Amino acid sequence: MTGIILAGGKGSRLKQDKAFLEIGGKKIVEKILDVFNSLFEEKIIVIDKLSDIYENLGCRVVTDLIPGKGSLGGIYTGLHFSSFHHSFVVACDMPFLKKDLIEYFKGGADDYDVVVPELSSGLEPLHAIYSKRCLKHIEKLINEDNLRILDFYDQVSVRTVSNREIQKFDPQMRCFFNVNTQEDLKEALRISQKLGEEVE
Repeated sequence: MTGIILAGGKGSRLKQDKAFLEIGGKKIVEKILDVFNSLFEEKIIVIDKLSDIYENLGCRVVTDLIPGKGSLGGIYTGLHFSSFHHSFVVACDMPFLKKDLIEYFKGGADDYDVVVPELSSGLEPLHAIYSKRCLKHIEKLINEDNLRILDFYDQVSVRTVSNREIQKFDPQMRCFFNVNTQEDLKEALRISQKLGEEVE
């Protein structure tokens, strides 16, 4: 399985690239790769345009095949370049991933095209596994200029992972916390300080 990080977002509300925000003494993208390095043989970062800031992270960096198509386009690009049938896809602004939870997702992926968390707020498509069988359905959405990720799920086999399953690995559900605003960043720093050495 490939680990894919979507890093094409502008981070406009934070006035900087979210992947390189520092939390607990490490950039978010480095924290994600620390988890990925023990889980995935292949790691891919998808960006929207060429940039040398990702050069020294020790993994493959690719640019969007179809520019301007948001996270859906990023998933499409990552799956296209992946060497494996299944890929775990995560947004670049999630600093508190749980290795054991991702391993649990991996263990249930073989018979499905999508493995996705189903939270009380709904499905979380940017902490999910996708198979290459999704590519043609994603391409169809992109051609229709429909960038809603969930809109191809009814065309493929989907396994939803419930709150109850997730909380066995992450009782506070921190793995889904993402940093979009200055307030989010302050909260992430607070969580990191509270967790101390527990933060992976």
